Amino acid sequence: MDELAKYLLENVMIDFTEVTEEALRTSLRADESRDAQALLQKIIEDNGIEELLLTLADCLTGDLSTGITPETIRKHLLAYSES
Repeated sequence: MDELAKYLLENVMIDFTEVTEEALRTSLRADESRDAQALLQKIIEDNGIEELLLTLADCLTGDLSTGITPETIRKHLLAYSES
């Protein structure tokens, strides 16, 4: 069972297919923080959210064994906006 659990954890896929660009932009516009505005600007520069969601999913996959929290996601979003 341990090997199966390890194998499944290594092969988990994070799927953001239900996340829309409009929903993401609406959430960021409602947040007046500097970090939210920087991420919104990065999305504009990248011409969409596809790269953000791919990068975020990849980063979060590495956090599965330790747990994904809102703070973990925020940390990765900040790193992406600064890249």
